[in-house]
Amino acid sequence: MVKRESARRLWDRRAASYDSQGDRMERLTIGDSREWICARARGRTLEVGVGTGRNLSWYDKSVDLTGIDLSPNMLAAARRRAGTLGRQVELREGEAEHLPFPDATFDTVVCTLAVCTVADRNAALAEMRRVLRPGGRLLLLDHAERRWVRGRPADLALRHGFVAESRSRLRLGLIERLSARKPG
Repeated sequence: MVKRESARRLWDRRAASYDSQGDRMERLTIGDSREWICARARGRTLEVGVGTGRNLSWYDKSVDLTGIDLSPNMLAAARRRAGTLGRQVELREGEAEHLPFPDATFDTVVCTLAVCTVADRNAALAEMRRVLRPGGRLLLLDHAERRWVRGRPADLALRHGFVAESRSRLRLGLIERLSARKPG
């Protein structure tokens, strides 16, 4: 619990400058990956680690979107962005490791550049699998970190029983995109 409170405080402090500080670096590193991920979302979609809502403009209008984040300040920024875009989004505070939704609630689960912020990656991926309906799609975008020696988020997702549809590495393998299905 102490780690989660510390993480919440950290992201609350970063919320105001997060977008402006990350824009240039993101263009150089992930390119069109947010578009690539969000274009594959369908139906009832959960974005885990929605942050300031950087992905909101990339989702198709037909997507019924819910976002969850640990940081109230990040969620406040996402609410402002959704309002500016005229986008209806249900935004909730919560932890990736304990998603407050019933089993098989969503058609798609999206997580972009957020698995690195989660205290227990395995628990978070198990929760993403739990809330996906059978046949639902998991869409992940991550970046390489030294601590991924035991497996990058995409590797962990496959260990949790997801079946890869598309997996690609960009920028000399530093960025990875995964589209995978929950069997059933």
